[in-house]
Amino acid sequence: MITKELIEEVTIAILRRAETTLPEDVKDALVRAYESEETEIAKVQLAAMLENVKLAEQQQRPLCQDTGSPLFFVKFGNGIVNPCDIESGIIAGVKAATELVPLRPNVVDAITRKGGKGKEANIGDKMPHVTYEVADIDGLEILAFPKGGGSENVSAFSMLPPKQGEEAEKEIKKFVLEAVLNAAGKPCPPTIIGVGIGGSADMVMRLAKTALLRPVGVRHGDARIARIEADLLEAVNSTGIGPMGLGGRTTALDVHVETAGTHITSLPVAINFQCWAARRASARVYSSGEVEYL
Repeated sequence: MITKELIEEVTIAILRRAETTLPEDVKDALVRAYESEETEIAKVQLAAMLENVKLAEQQQRPLCQDTGSPLFFVKFGNGIVNPCDIESGIIAGVKAATELVPLRPNVVDAITRKGGKGKEANIGDKMPHVTYEVADIDGLEILAFPKGGGSENVSAFSMLPPKQGEEAEKEIKKFVLEAVLNAAGKPCPPTIIGVGIGGSADMVMRLAKTALLRPVGVRHGDARIARIEADLLEAVNSTGIGPMGLGGRTTALDVHVETAGTHITSLPVAINFQCWAARRASARVYSSGEVEYL
């Protein structure tokens, strides 16, 4: 049976893993970037990142001093579970992880800039934030996605002219490149760039953030969108911004695009950056109470 206490336990475990252990796809991409770089300063930056990853994993300490906003993605499947236990269990898990991992006190009131103390340091209005998706699975899948402020602060959104075909692609690519150039080294490149296209104003940024959950190197299932992803990655890396904005061949490890149908008069586009420390960790909680860490 899935209980609040079990959700709390799982939340602590995946938060600790996300904060201290970089996913293999991201580590492999950083290694490839290091091997392909030709400028010394870029290689030095990437080498420092890889050493950081190694030490964080060995010592089980956070990869970055900015331990991020507590964001979670939950796939809600079949089985006996009280929906209220999911969110209350995640909140309890964040409280415990704040002291156990530990996590920096990042959550504050948007206006007063004041936050909680102790176990309440990462709890606030609608925080931790949980995005739900219905899925045909047994039990639940919970993904922890601690999002750093530097990469989040350069997010971009626009309602572009509702053109079609090649003209639409041209406008989208121009917008993405302008956002990358404006961001420069602020999001701690090499980044992973999530691009949302379509839907509505609120949907499209969620699409952009969801795109960041896909592993590096995995292309969209639609060949047309996959081509746009590859074109954008090549264009972004031609800017020469490079690791930490100090120049080089690798400005982004990957670009992922997610789309949705939209209104005939609209073309919403959003960009969400993820820094090189692209942290995420997940677990499947079966209706029997068994837990599988993914």
